[in-house]
Amino acid sequence: MPTSIDGVTSLYRRFRPGRFSELRGQDHVVRALQGAVARDRVNHAYLFSGPRGTGKTTTARILAKALNCENPDKGDACNVCASCVAISKGSSLDVTELDAASNNGVEDIRDITSGAWHGTPGRWKVYIFDEVHQLTKAASAALLKTLEEPPAHVVFVLATTDPHKVLPTIRSRTQHLEFRLLAGDTLNTLLSDVRGAAGLSATDELIDTAVRLGRGSARDALSALDQLLATGSGEDAAPDFDALFDSLVQADAAGALRSLAVLARDGWDPEQLAETFAAEVRQAFLLLVAPEVADVTGADRERLSEWGKQLGLARTVRTLETVGRAMREMKSAPDKTVVLEVALVRLVVPELDVSVQALAERLERLERNPGVSSAPSAPSVARPIASATPTTTPSAKIPAAVEVTAAVSTLTPPPVAPAAAAPDTAEPGDLSDVQHRFTTRVIPRTPRGAQMILKTAIFVASGPGEITLAVADNEIRRHAEEIAPSVRAALEYEFKTPMKLLWVVDGAAVAPAPETRISRPSRPTVEEVAAFDDANDEDAGVATDVTSVAQHLITEMFPGSTEIR
Repeated sequence: MPTSIDGVTSLYRRFRPGRFSELRGQDHVVRALQGAVARDRVNHAYLFSGPRGTGKTTTARILAKALNCENPDKGDACNVCASCVAISKGSSLDVTELDAASNNGVEDIRDITSGAWHGTPGRWKVYIFDEVHQLTKAASAALLKTLEEPPAHVVFVLATTDPHKVLPTIRSRTQHLEFRLLAGDTLNTLLSDVRGAAGLSATDELIDTAVRLGRGSARDALSALDQLLATGSGEDAAPDFDALFDSLVQADAAGALRSLAVLARDGWDPEQLAETFAAEVRQAFLLLVAPEVADVTGADRERLSEWGKQLGLARTVRTLETVGRAMREMKSAPDKTVVLEVALVRLVVPELDVSVQALAERLERLERNPGVSSAPSAPSVARPIASATPTTTPSAKIPAAVEVTAAVSTLTPPPVAPAAAAPDTAEPGDLSDVQHRFTTRVIPRTPRGAQMILKTAIFVASGPGEITLAVADNEIRRHAEEIAPSVRAALEYEFKTPMKLLWVVDGAAVAPAPETRISRPSRPTVEEVAAFDDANDEDAGVATDVTSVAQHLITEMFPGSTEIR
């Protein structure tokens, strides 16, 4: 373990690495620097970049030690000689450090660079500039001159978290080494070793919590462990999302909002809640797709792995996307809590989300529960979000053309009796033949997003050089217009003739189709998707028309109540 510093209680300072062999998680940097020192091929300037707390400044000091060590060992410092001890204490004349965040003026740089030509007690003089990207343009220009023609005994180490903000002319004159966030296992081992070396009474659960709070940063993880040891518990270190997650799995909108309200009352900021929840869902996603990439360890790994299994990959991805959008919207929203509440309700009720991913989730849920009546249902109407029996309204009159073909669903290709294939050069003619070719040949040639929309559309009619499809509402029609070019290209490829694609909403005002009836396919229609969603609410309370989240909350809290206007 690194040598501790007496009189300093902070763990990340007491156990700061003092040699290349003690650095963790930055093997590529260690190989480059230690090899350069051992072979006497040290560059005159280095640029260390990477997230905070990954060891940039510490590595710069270790490099200074290795260059001036009295007893080097294969390019590594001994960490016990007078030079190494002086550098560790910050009293060495061979090392000069500058915090560019607070000393970023041109005069500060001139004072530093003017002394670079003076002699030094050691073999090398090392200048360390922390947060170098915060230097002013004039200061950067002053530093650039010295970097172009440095003294032979001087090494510059520039450290930054934002390398793209450093002048390209400066970057081009340095050897750039990128530091990475530490893996969860590496951080867990580091904290366990610190616990043993310092004699800390920290449980494995406390170590796992500190690793999770560190998010790949060694310094942040050690600081978190310090804080957890001071409080004696890790229960209040991060929000507890178990109740919220259970509500999402059970599609309980009211429960999700209640869980969010409890977290808000505990003092958690909405943006902080969204960011932390997204981070945990991301780990659940990684555990589903690539477990070796996930950073969580111990009990947290088991918990988040179970989260992913219960949600499934599709819902996990949609949760990440929805919460991510909410985080962006929060930055300009007057009430950030409302944005997060709406996002959670959309996750629970896919019907409120018009994205292709939400539509795919509804179809997947329907396929997992095939016991749905094959009879077409009435058009869906507004109903409570979480639990209420849906109200019914007289079905609207549908044109004859739609009545003829409403039974035809493009969710999956319907079974068709073997028949001779139509010539590829034939123009659209017979409705059954056109629909068969459309579902079996045209749809598979379109992008995945287009296929999602096409599989929920109704094939209404076809005529010379045109095809008419019906969609559920104007929002889906807007998305349909966006995919129209790719669908038209697939149509023209199949029928070898210019085609016109018409979209209608609810089958309104379409041209009469040929007098041909197509038998209902074995798979459910779009109307049955709505019927299935309604069937999920059969055990609920009073029928109420709900058109907003606010009305839904009133229905949830006061079942059977009537609003007095």
